[in-house]
Amino acid sequence: MGNGILSQVLQTNPALIFCLSGFFPTQAKLTCLFVAKSHNHRSIQQSKRASITMEEASASGNHSYSGSPITNIAQDHLLTILLLLPIDAIFSLSMTCKRLRAITSSDTLWKYLCKRDLGSSCVDALINSNSSSSSSSSIHNNNHHNNHHQFSWMRLYKQVYKMDSVTCHRFSEPQHGQLDFPSARASHSLNFVSNCLVLFGGGCEGGRHLDDTWVAYIGNDFRSMLRWQAVNSTSPSGRFGHTCVEMGDFLVLFGGINDRGNRQNDTWMGQVTYNENHSVAFSWKMLDVGAVAPPPRGAHAACSIDDKRMLIHGGIGLHGLRLGDTWVLEFSDSRCFGTWHQIVAQPSPAPRSGHTLTCIGQSRTILFGGRGLGYEVLGDVWMLDTCQGYLKWVPILYDLQGIPHSVSLPRVGHTATMVLGGRLLIYGGEDSYRHRKNDFWVLDVSAIPCTSMQHSTMSSSKRVKDKNMWKRWKSSGYEPLCRSFHRACVDHSGRFLYVFGGMVDGFLQPAEPSGLRFDRELFLVELVLQLRD
Repeated sequence: MGNGILSQVLQTNPALIFCLSGFFPTQAKLTCLFVAKSHNHRSIQQSKRASITMEEASASGNHSYSGSPITNIAQDHLLTILLLLPIDAIFSLSMTCKRLRAITSSDTLWKYLCKRDLGSSCVDALINSNSSSSSSSSIHNNNHHNNHHQFSWMRLYKQVYKMDSVTCHRFSEPQHGQLDFPSARASHSLNFVSNCLVLFGGGCEGGRHLDDTWVAYIGNDFRSMLRWQAVNSTSPSGRFGHTCVEMGDFLVLFGGINDRGNRQNDTWMGQVTYNENHSVAFSWKMLDVGAVAPPPRGAHAACSIDDKRMLIHGGIGLHGLRLGDTWVLEFSDSRCFGTWHQIVAQPSPAPRSGHTLTCIGQSRTILFGGRGLGYEVLGDVWMLDTCQGYLKWVPILYDLQGIPHSVSLPRVGHTATMVLGGRLLIYGGEDSYRHRKNDFWVLDVSAIPCTSMQHSTMSSSKRVKDKNMWKRWKSSGYEPLCRSFHRACVDHSGRFLYVFGGMVDGFLQPAEPSGLRFDRELFLVELVLQLRD
């Protein structure tokens, strides 16, 4: 529905404006601003007088309205207005009258809300992935003996935001000497792109680097037996500690360290292609970025901000120096070349390595953890907002003492992945004593204040008082080994996380004085949803 129609509906139905203003003053103000932008001064004054009349009627106990009653508003108009409101406001409005109660209980509204808050592509992928699953959490009906179990969009929405646990599934381990499976490694890259897992490089026994690329088709069958395929084509030189991020249908790789200790600062693009016989292929090509590029580094952090920009921060540069600089790579429309430029802002995160950067949507990026200049392991959170060209780091302060088990929160060599429901899932890593971890933590990004609406008055830091900002999730099923410097990626639904490799505790052998070993295990982490009674 267009803005003009929406404004007309609100102006000719002061009862609806009254409901909004009575229950949600903030939302009412936003609605009035919206109406003011859409109509002339005379219409605005009429709208104001209507609102004032409603407030006076309420104060005097007179509830006979001169405007059209809510029951006369077209349902699609009401749906459009409800979709402008936060979920708490929708729940409260449902208690005002039978008409709104019926609409806020309708499957149509909740389907739109799922797509609004979870994302259309995420919802579609979630349905597709569950249609191939025979588990009891399948979204689709079992046509023969379960037809009476109708799928509910409201139930899906509520279950997503009630999630508090994961279950792990173990894929079959490769046989000893098996060649068609990636070897053990750490500090590699693992991405989900074009329905495929793509793995590149990493470090292995003896401090040697790897230069191999592997591809495995996933599709919708998230628990299928994977068939890894080695890619025989031009690829980046061998390295570990590089970054590789998804950017639409492409991968963008930057930096890394080889087994001679040389740091890299080249940029590569990778793409999955399908041949005529439906087999999967993958190709790399170096990206032309001109004369300006970040200093060489490895063990840095990176993420894509959108389909045309990649962000990197920190890492280990020349002579083992930890870096604290921030750079953005902007791509041309054709993606044939890119341009690097540095973000210089104060305050900014301290120099570090082994940390994570994750885009949480709305041009906001979260930095977490890592190892600092003094070799200390960090647990701080920073946010970079890139909305409308505004680039400033803001520390997100929180009280560790108010979080159960928070002593284990600081870490390095972990993964941080945006999953279903707008949550940042932290897995694994190690602490200052090199004790590797096997725990799952969730950072609720909705608890982090949005800065883009208040740039002119924004303070240099944001303190979050919500004790639920951090929450440790329960884990069931297969119990993988504690690990660090592994890699993880999530499918398009945001529900299924794939984890591969890393450093794990080993048995002390003469060849392993540190008691560490490289791992080649691949396992699946499933976010638990109870979609059926």
